[in-house]
Amino acid sequence: MSARAPSASAAGCSSAPRAERRPGAVPPGPAGPAARPAPEEAAVPPPQDATGPAAAPPAATSAVSPAASASSAPSPGPAGPEVSAGSAASVSAPAPESGAPAEAAETRAKGAGSALTLLVIEDDPGGAPGVPRMLDESGRPVKIRTARNLTEAARLLTDDVHCILLDLALPCDGIVEDAGEVGGRADGPRAAEPAPAPAAADGGADGAPEPAASAAGGPDELETLRRVLRLAPRHAVLALTDGADAERAAEAVRVGAQDYLFRDELDAGLLTRAIRYAVERKRADLAQRQLTESRLRAQENARLERGLLPRPLLDGSDLRFAARYRPGRSRALLGGDFYDTVRTQDGTVHAMIGDVSGHGPDEAALGVELRIAWRALTFAGLCGDELLGTLQRVLEHERANEEIFATLCTVDIAPDGRSAGVCLAGHPSPLFAGGGGAAPRLLPYDESGPALGLLPQARWPRRHVTLGRSWSLMMYTDGLIEGHVDDRSRERLGQQGLLDIVSLRMREGARGERLLESAMTDVHRLNGGELTDDVAVLLLERDVSGR
Repeated sequence: MSARAPSASAAGCSSAPRAERRPGAVPPGPAGPAARPAPEEAAVPPPQDATGPAAAPPAATSAVSPAASASSAPSPGPAGPEVSAGSAASVSAPAPESGAPAEAAETRAKGAGSALTLLVIEDDPGGAPGVPRMLDESGRPVKIRTARNLTEAARLLTDDVHCILLDLALPCDGIVEDAGEVGGRADGPRAAEPAPAPAAADGGADGAPEPAASAAGGPDELETLRRVLRLAPRHAVLALTDGADAERAAEAVRVGAQDYLFRDELDAGLLTRAIRYAVERKRADLAQRQLTESRLRAQENARLERGLLPRPLLDGSDLRFAARYRPGRSRALLGGDFYDTVRTQDGTVHAMIGDVSGHGPDEAALGVELRIAWRALTFAGLCGDELLGTLQRVLEHERANEEIFATLCTVDIAPDGRSAGVCLAGHPSPLFAGGGGAAPRLLPYDESGPALGLLPQARWPRRHVTLGRSWSLMMYTDGLIEGHVDDRSRERLGQQGLLDIVSLRMREGARGERLLESAMTDVHRLNGGELTDDVAVLLLERDVSGR
């Protein structure tokens, strides 16, 4: 965006934004000699050589090395722009987009193999005991950037920063003044992470309420830490305090810091280890949080998908119902196949099964729309050709392109259960078995219409079928019959193969759920594993032999 106005909190404390890379910015280079903070002009121009005094002293961006280089000329390096001592302005690396946490995390992950970068937030770096010179585990110098308030910290907080060392004694008043001063600049840097206005009801890093003031009535001693955690939610933070403040140091960890260090015990070895451990703990924390969020999203998606699966409405009917449904997509609960069964007020039982062409979430969503539309139209009294014609218009309006179509089979069973009407729209014929041990057979397919969405003026005749007193009716999608029966010839199972399987299982006495389960097991065994297409199977049975 062309205009970037930094946001300020209600208390006037702004988590000042990070700066964009400006033309002529100093390129990345190796560590130069440690230097006092470089001056910065009130209005930040493109970087140039300093020839005179500057207007305001900002944070210095430098690298601490056991053997500092004698030359201050910058050269390319792996850790992003670092400003040499004596440069006219402190220039930060380009800030990441606020909506790209994955890229930021990836940058820091790659940084695990590069030299460590530490951001020290201390209001008086010159007067405080200096941070010792350190080498990382590979012998490279640890780069150190210093900031005296959150405004300067926000400028220096780029994705190559691995850890933040915060002095808990940093006064809050100074932050308010400096942040407000920068917030008034029209060309101020853009905030990488917005800082919400602190309030008594706000939560800390762990969700606990944030007190606006300490028990003594003064400002909350950990408020600065909370603001840093809000400014840098994906960076490791170490709290620096006096040895006498052990209780406050422990409280800092509870609020969200990875660890704490005592000022009088600070040495290079201890600090280097603490930085490494803090970075790894933060990385593990973020990974665990992402895993938890992914698991919660998956659970929510599963609940939503389960809510979209059909719930047969057969109250008052003497028919038995069984169904199997398995989408072809991995880790999905819904596919392009759909089915439903309802009983209308006059006692007629209506059943439907269909298949949307293609695979994916769009096809699954369209299948849900067609199923819901079918149920609504059925309760409205539509049947046969009129119902299928209306469903075709729904499909034409809802599909993503004109190449998508859907096959469908509808059955309406009379209230006495002895007869039915069948409509086929490019769908495989149901399997029907009469009572008395009759072998199953395919219902006639000759009076069928095209799949929905293929022909604008298509018709779908309704065929009358006599069922008898006891019977079984199996409806299925083509995913069930497109499995293979021979690995060498890759021959398809087909309708005849399914008919043979069902006949065998029915001769063994399988009915209802047991019949579906054994038939599905046989199909999977012949295929050599799970089927690749969506599969839906619906079984309706009426048994009055014992009456």
